[in-house]
Amino acid sequence: MKVVIDDKIPFLRNVFEPYATVVYKPGKDISQSDLTDAQILIVRTRTKCNKNLLEGTSVQMVSTATIGTDHMDIPWLERSGITWSNAPGCNSGSVRQYIGSILAHLILSGTNPLKTTIGIVGVGMVGSKVEQLARTLGFNVMLNDPPRARREGDALFTDYHTLVANADIITYHTPLNTSGSDVSYHLLNEDILPLLKPGVVIINSSRGEVTDTNAMLAGLASEKIGKLVLDVWENEPDISSLLHEKVWAGTPHIAGYSVDGKANGSSMTVDAVSHKFGFPLVGWKPESLPMPENPIITLSDDGKTSAHTAAEAILHTYNILDDHQRLRQSPSDFEKLRGSYPVRREFGSWSVEGKMLRSETVEMLSKLGFKVNA
Repeated sequence: MKVVIDDKIPFLRNVFEPYATVVYKPGKDISQSDLTDAQILIVRTRTKCNKNLLEGTSVQMVSTATIGTDHMDIPWLERSGITWSNAPGCNSGSVRQYIGSILAHLILSGTNPLKTTIGIVGVGMVGSKVEQLARTLGFNVMLNDPPRARREGDALFTDYHTLVANADIITYHTPLNTSGSDVSYHLLNEDILPLLKPGVVIINSSRGEVTDTNAMLAGLASEKIGKLVLDVWENEPDISSLLHEKVWAGTPHIAGYSVDGKANGSSMTVDAVSHKFGFPLVGWKPESLPMPENPIITLSDDGKTSAHTAAEAILHTYNILDDHQRLRQSPSDFEKLRGSYPVRREFGSWSVEGKMLRSETVEMLSKLGFKVNA
């Protein structure tokens, strides 16, 4: 058998080699000619898996090591008898950490979580973890998820217009739907701007097309949007330079790029392919993951709120402004920055040591996933 793999997917080198011929290529360069005699294609979001790429090839399965599937023409794949899989929830903890870094900066800049409402648009595997993060830090939370509301009732959810009118922070965690009953294309658009609370913080780490570029520029110009954080962009990697110059934090689609998230995506992909083709790799996981250089965080909450102390711990694990500065210095390196992303481990890989930490601080840190020695 032959397997073609995006060469930026981590941990997969030498995994399939005992059972197949393996070819590694940059995702954007994978072509039809590479797949003529291949049975398996393993990709990320940069490879458009559709009729143009796959017609006339011998590909029997396409597996993406990502949550999102909008780069895959699923109806065409299914009509063509090609099996597909994705990795739902694989990087949800990583996106949680990414949002945590934003909230940590806001807290350390004077935001009081108890007096601040965060609206979460899309409460699936990622949005649910962001909800848990926000509640743990003490924020008031509003949830919008029409599919879940239809299944579970309206008690936990609010409609989108009510959310945008009342939230101080709005964070998007939806798939990209361009048709159907739950269209998410340009959820943030110029019609929504008048409804926003002045100075709202907007965060998009889902798909670039969920938030309209022109609407965001207009919102920033009118100061309806106080801070804008984008990990995803329309037309990426060719992002709007004008918008990029105006964001409070802009990153190159790396919210889900923790080592833990990447390992989960790779493991889920190996599982799916192995179930399909009978490879003896079901349950495979990378042998070891790189640890932070110094996984010990020393803290004191003397004179600080528990949320303030937790914010310091979060920023010790990941500071979004580091990624922001790298992209700001070289926006043309969008793809390169993704491909050479540094090691980032999630909260569970870190231990907090502190003297005289209050019990509520210890509880908050533990709920976030830190190991606490206090």
